[in-house]
Amino acid sequence: MQIPLSVLDLAPVAKGESVGSSIAASVALAQRAEAHGYERVWYAEHHNMPRIASSATSVLISHVGAHTSTIRLGAGGVMLPNHAPLTIAEQFGTLEAMYPGRIDLGLGRAPGSDQNTMYALRRDPSSSDRFPEDVLELQAYLAGESRVPGVEATPGKGTHVPLYILGSSMFGAHLAAQLGLPYAFASHFAPQALEAAVAAYRREFRPSAQLDAPHVIAAVNVIAADTAEQARASHEAMRRSFAVALFAGGREVSDVEADVLLRRGAGQQVDQMFAYVALGTPPEVAEYLHGFRDLVDADELITAHQAPDTESRLRSIELTAEALSGKSVATA
Repeated sequence: MQIPLSVLDLAPVAKGESVGSSIAASVALAQRAEAHGYERVWYAEHHNMPRIASSATSVLISHVGAHTSTIRLGAGGVMLPNHAPLTIAEQFGTLEAMYPGRIDLGLGRAPGSDQNTMYALRRDPSSSDRFPEDVLELQAYLAGESRVPGVEATPGKGTHVPLYILGSSMFGAHLAAQLGLPYAFASHFAPQALEAAVAAYRREFRPSAQLDAPHVIAAVNVIAADTAEQARASHEAMRRSFAVALFAGGREVSDVEADVLLRRGAGQQVDQMFAYVALGTPPEVAEYLHGFRDLVDADELITAHQAPDTESRLRSIELTAEALSGKSVATA
């Protein structure tokens, strides 16, 4: 059975790379995914992270949309407590007007940042408590049924941009089921509650105007390469990169120093975060993804391609799609 595949582009800014070149890489990634039949490409809102270039998520989607033709584009996700629902309705209503039928809006309730950054965003620490109500307010703006008298989203009204609830805990599963919305689980970095959350979502799902049956998107890391050696090298580079991001306090460190961090305990935490990794040659990756999909009962997989450089990420996207489609995979 063919597995619907999507891409989660973390818009990484590699060491020595500019933000401009990272954004150009995101364009190339979406174009490669479109050419190989992926369903969608999503970008996540992060703030105060020097190695991630997707903080202005709607702006990045707009830019990539201008350089692609058919693939769906969206947020995976917008951290709604950072924003007024009306603002997000207007932004994604604008995107839908520009790229009709191609825009998704995934919503999360995490800050996507630290405490100081929350202050810089002027975010109310209690704003996440209003997340369910804010989702409903946003949904109403997009449907043209505003819950705020006299206020409409222009653009946005009547666009019905599809909403997705993102999560890494039981909270999102329960909410997505209650609202009858698709559920995307962030198992690419927070795998612990994956199976329980998906089971609860399917068990509690209530049909809605948007969705008549549950739809689960599970995120999974992928490192596909032409040889097992290349895949293992990319995997080690990924482990170093995340060890530095998590434990180096923003300092630039060498590979030797990164390996020290991994040996001193960072390795265990990184490996726990990235428990789900499809690693290796195309047949190995295809076998893993089929097993992962069956394990978690997912309707769609959204793949985070972890590699130290753009060309390796592009090749991973290509190899994964071709392996799962049963096509022969040519050497780049």
